[in-house]
Amino acid sequence: MGIALKAKPKYLGKCSASLGGNRMMGEFAILVPAPRSTRAPNAAISPLVPPPMHATPASLRLLCSFRFARRGKELATALATIGALGAAPAVQAQDVYYSQPYATRLHLNPAFTGLLDDFSATLAYRNQYPTLIGTLQSSQLAADYRFRDQRSALGLLVNADRGGGLNLTRLEAGFTYAYRTRLARDLYASAGAHAAYGSQRIDYGNLIFGDQLDTDGNSIGPSAEPVELYDPKRYLTLGVGGLLYTSQAWLGVAAHHLNQPLIGYATDAKLPARLAAHGGFKYYFVRSNVKQQYREVSLAPTAAYTYQGGSQRAEVGLYGTSTPLTLGVLWRGALPGPGKAQQSLVTLLGLAWNGFRFGYSYDVSLSRFSREVGGAHELTLCLEKIDLLEAAKRRLRRKNYAAPPCPTF
Repeated sequence: MGIALKAKPKYLGKCSASLGGNRMMGEFAILVPAPRSTRAPNAAISPLVPPPMHATPASLRLLCSFRFARRGKELATALATIGALGAAPAVQAQDVYYSQPYATRLHLNPAFTGLLDDFSATLAYRNQYPTLIGTLQSSQLAADYRFRDQRSALGLLVNADRGGGLNLTRLEAGFTYAYRTRLARDLYASAGAHAAYGSQRIDYGNLIFGDQLDTDGNSIGPSAEPVELYDPKRYLTLGVGGLLYTSQAWLGVAAHHLNQPLIGYATDAKLPARLAAHGGFKYYFVRSNVKQQYREVSLAPTAAYTYQGGSQRAEVGLYGTSTPLTLGVLWRGALPGPGKAQQSLVTLLGLAWNGFRFGYSYDVSLSRFSREVGGAHELTLCLEKIDLLEAAKRRLRRKNYAAPPCPTF
């Protein structure tokens, strides 16, 4: 896997550069036009690239490669910034992979809208590679409401991503809708849709161009590059999803960014469609609901697969729940993966208490380079509301629809 460069690098010599506020000495190259595409390995860069990656104007294709004697935070920052520059139009965006997929379930599949609670509101925050100066941060607000007919539900989903030395930001806000029905005594189906409006922009203030440096690598003034001409990109994105579930198992599929909106500046770069499949099984050791007090002791293995823009990712996990505590461990890896370069182990802790759910997870990278720049911290907080008395009445009238048995984190 590599980054396609529609130009070839030309070595110029030594220079200094300011990346994320730090000045570093090294060797650099710029891109000059070439008739053929060149493949450049990106195994080390891809884990560091901010999620809302996109193609950038030709005037920004300045830094192609840095070779520093020092490793660690400075090198990681350099790679992250080079990635954010988008050295070629072939580089495509990818959505954030949350480590608590069922806490951020509307992001996973719009068919989950209204399935777990009568009403819920969730805040999620993810900080990836926290030791980097240009750390990658993602925030999400999600809420859903199930109508009294128990079949239809409406949701709100807002995602905000920011990261890299360029403060690359992407904001999406939209709505989800889902409709569910009973297919058999213990078989349910839900179909959902998602529509959102997005905006993407770059903060060019952190860049230092070649015309700002003298022969000694010192900054000599402002650049003549016309970067201010590039306004934020705005777009509409559409998605759909479906879910089948019983009292102990679930299987879902979803397709996001079906219209593949244009997000490039000087090129026609698109936000590629994200295709996902996910499922699992839950075995109950204890399950009771006495005096409106729900108690559960269970184990739930899960699996997921995601494809976006030529990138494949697999995930397997195991959740253990003993009310009110949930513990989980997940393995994530790119397919096909170059050894441990893009693999991580996620540990998570969830607590449900008095209508609130709190989750924390930490991603432990299995590659040495990524460990040097830190893993990823993720926090979720959910307010849920379920009318247990009304649910009992619906069961007596046989108008109750069971919730899927998936974890809540």
